[in-house]
Amino acid sequence: MLTIILAGIGMWFLIEGAIYAGMPDAMKRFGAWLSEMPETTIRQSGLWSMAIGALLLYVMVRFGG
Repeated sequence: MLTIILAGIGMWFLIEGAIYAGMPDAMKRFGAWLSEMPETTIRQSGLWSMAIGALLLYVMVRFGG
């Protein structure tokens, strides 16, 4: 289980770092757009993201071998 979690965190840093390194202007625009969104929309998006992540993690642990 710890191996899966560490691999997931590593992938997160890898993808996020690649996006920031490859498209810094787009990330600045995204940050500005995000700062204008209502808090409830951001919170709901975060909750959906957490639910999808938890489901994917469960599936990988249960059926991934």
